[in-house]
Amino acid sequence: MLNRLKRTNSYFITTSLVADDKTKQLCKRIQPGQIALLCHEDVDEVAAVSLLEARVGAVINTAPFMTGSYPATGARRLLDAGIPLYEVAESVPHRLMQLPDHTPVTIKGHQLYIQADEPIVIPLRFITASTIEQKSQEAYTRLDQTLSQFIDNTLMYAHLEKDLFLKPLARLRLPVNMANRHVVVVVRGKHYREDLHMLSSYIKEYRPVLIAVDGGADALLEKGYQPDVIIGDMDSVTDRALRCGAEVVVHAYPDGRAPGRERVERLGVPFQILPAPGTSEDVAMLLAYEEQAELIVTIGTHTNMIDFLEKGRKGMASTLLVRTKIGPKLIDAKGVSQLYQPRVSWSSWALFASAAIVPIVAILAVNPITRHAAYMIWKQWKMLTF
Repeated sequence: MLNRLKRTNSYFITTSLVADDKTKQLCKRIQPGQIALLCHEDVDEVAAVSLLEARVGAVINTAPFMTGSYPATGARRLLDAGIPLYEVAESVPHRLMQLPDHTPVTIKGHQLYIQADEPIVIPLRFITASTIEQKSQEAYTRLDQTLSQFIDNTLMYAHLEKDLFLKPLARLRLPVNMANRHVVVVVRGKHYREDLHMLSSYIKEYRPVLIAVDGGADALLEKGYQPDVIIGDMDSVTDRALRCGAEVVVHAYPDGRAPGRERVERLGVPFQILPAPGTSEDVAMLLAYEEQAELIVTIGTHTNMIDFLEKGRKGMASTLLVRTKIGPKLIDAKGVSQLYQPRVSWSSWALFASAAIVPIVAILAVNPITRHAAYMIWKQWKMLTF
């Protein structure tokens, strides 16, 4: 039960808590109205949207919502939605992130009261819009320096890793043929749901091969599409999606280590291992390219510095190399939903009105009573006007 009383920069909240170092794992377990306890530096927009969809009552972060190193947008998104935000003001007790789900807690003023075997009191720092604005200004001031470091890192790793990307991927036995077909790669990035909705007509007409990267499989299923291939480290996709019948490809490091292998084995889902450098979305695009796809359309992919910093990556060497290799076969549909929002014109409204009036006039014309009434009205009007 969530009880909240807003005062001056203060709330009184009594509910329960769910803690996790990984925000995407927390969002799978938390229930509406509960408090989310994170350890998430520079909260990104995708994480914020997940928290909003989970309908959290408040968010407590043991790391800064914004460090000022780059303009992360998640905290502002949460504040705009009216979600109270707090940072832990002192060093975090080791056991705090290990609290069991649904531990009863109370936020009173700027303190968190945890009802455990031994009651715990944690001092909090209330995060306001002015705090976020200050950090945003700091981030924009440092943006050139951050960009310079990002470019240097990207070029250094591109030089070190280029030979890995020149080699072909290990061959897989896939049940779907991509040769000379369109392929859509869906990634759980910004506006991926909206962009997928905007491309619904294209998907219906061309029937492309659908490759989902981790949580992108759930987005496809939500829209009524069946993914053909699911590829990734299996950390953000649901059990339901993994069992939907798609070909599951576990992305492994070049040395063969595959963090997602244990999960799919535990679920009993058939899978293949694909060792490859780079991110899972890079590998998905490379896979489509090497399977001779005619066109590769990406939705929700990470393409710029802010995208990669939000993922905790200090460069984008693998993405630069992959996109350079794929070349003109690649079309980014990321953000297409933000490009154009259809509006109904006055001519369209006139057409709709005409379409509604025509059947009414037709009905009146064939009805003898309405015809007689219309004739009498016309005669009366004629007598008055002459």
